Amino acid sequence: MSPEPAGRPSLALLARGLDDEPGAQRLAAELALPLATTGADPGACLEFDIVLIVQGPTLALQQTGRVAPGGRSRRDRGGRGSATGALPGPVSIDFGADGMRHRRRSGHNELLGKAVGVSARRRPRILDATAGLGRDSFVLADMGCEVILCEREPVIAAMLRQGLDAALASGDDWLLPSVRRMQLFAGDARTMSSPQSGAVDVIYLDPMFPSRDKSAAVKKEMALFQRLLDPDAAPGDAEALLHWALAQEVARIVVKRPVRASFLAEQKPSHSVAGKAVRFDVYVRRALG
Repeated sequence: MSPEPAGRPSLALLARGLDDEPGAQRLAAELALPLATTGADPGACLEFDIVLIVQGPTLALQQTGRVAPGGRSRRDRGGRGSATGALPGPVSIDFGADGMRHRRRSGHNELLGKAVGVSARRRPRILDATAGLGRDSFVLADMGCEVILCEREPVIAAMLRQGLDAALASGDDWLLPSVRRMQLFAGDARTMSSPQSGAVDVIYLDPMFPSRDKSAAVKKEMALFQRLLDPDAAPGDAEALLHWALAQEVARIVVKRPVRASFLAEQKPSHSVAGKAVRFDVYVRRALG
């Protein structure tokens, strides 16, 4: 049998229970997406590739049983949904999760802070033009920076909005100061108006690249997000985004790369801050205030 055509995956909203139907319906209308059967097993939703599960205040992306690892339909393998094998678990955004609390103490944060120019007396204002799960944005906000998170994929932007709202409603003294410094812009950073983007000091770019992290959870998240994005546009678009950033009136641009990767768009940075797995290429335009 010939392989299924490449391109963007099919996606639907899935209400976990009857009480979740109104929220799922509102979000489905907002995102122009179909609704899966309420309470359905994601592994048995063979008419869709991915479902966005609505359960109370939580949103979670879940791969369905339609496509097996390796790109073959579970139907092609004679399966009946999830009965042919366990699916990877759902992906959600939780800024108060144990992983985020652990990362606060991570050495990776020191590299990121150094790259964007955080110091004891300086907290630059950041435009994160490729927010994704918002983890680097949260780390920067936790360091005291004001951060604008830009995410143009509507589903991921909706998840970010939910994650920020949940953090604000949590009453968590650790979370609140940081999330109050985070502002979401659901759209392409290049379409922001000057009043929104003109006050930032640093533009931060994290083009999606294959993760070297051996964690199954990290690989799962990357795989889902890569399937949501247009695979043909990603490489050239990352280069175009860097060229746009370099033309802005900011003090510096910081690009996150795999440690051994070539420079994005073959643009040599002013300097780099490298760790064991990732590297931050820094393009200095002027001194930070």
